[in-house]
Amino acid sequence: MPLPPHELERLRRAVAGRSAASLVLDPSLTSEEQDRLDEVVARREAGEPLQYLEGTVDFGPLTLKIDRRALIPRPETERLWEEAVRSLGQAGPGTVIVDLGTGSGCLALALKHAFPDARVFATDTSEEALALAAENAALTGLEVAFLHGDLFAPLPRDLGGRIDLVVSNPPYVADGDALPAEVRDHEPHRALFAGPRGTEVLARIAEEAYWRVGVGGWVLCEIGDGQAAEALDLFNAYDREVRRDLTGSDRILVARKGASCCL
Repeated sequence: MPLPPHELERLRRAVAGRSAASLVLDPSLTSEEQDRLDEVVARREAGEPLQYLEGTVDFGPLTLKIDRRALIPRPETERLWEEAVRSLGQAGPGTVIVDLGTGSGCLALALKHAFPDARVFATDTSEEALALAAENAALTGLEVAFLHGDLFAPLPRDLGGRIDLVVSNPPYVADGDALPAEVRDHEPHRALFAGPRGTEVLARIAEEAYWRVGVGGWVLCEIGDGQAAEALDLFNAYDREVRRDLTGSDRILVARKGASCCL
């Protein structure tokens, strides 16, 4: 099946390294560019995600590199970033922000962009993903401490009880759940599947964050469709609510330790 015209145009821009306006003025490609375009079109027709083929993705105020080392940042995760910025409001030099399971680094870097004075830490169990995140930090010129390890484990000990904001797009797909082939066959499974229920990682964040976040601190997590009730129960030690994404689905868990989150 031929690609939709807008996808073909995006791939042409990626291959040529030129703007849409430039290609309108001169749509010709070199023979090498045409060969490359034919290759990526074939890969796209076989189901490879468009963003991986383009090699970049826009996220909030940033343009980041993306490839198979990490999940593709999606609008739901960008909404999570927007809600985190709105919830935290402001941040000085003493503010500590932590991104758990950072992947491409999109949340951590966009939060550092929004709050340049804050100290931002990001963790991931995938060394490949952390390498991509570090490349994106270099690309954007933003300083984030990327740490290899599981959730809070690699963070400095002196951050205990002092974190102001935790964000995470954790694995939240239940083992055995069906996914679109484009996602299932190309994106990293360790960043998708959480366990038999799908909420196993979310449950760990709820428990561990309580001892890491300061009074009045925030925890915001992306959750899967149908997980809102369980997420609220898991975070019952916090003031919490679930907010909707742009499609109206309950996809963002917002929790605050020791203060109302609904301000």
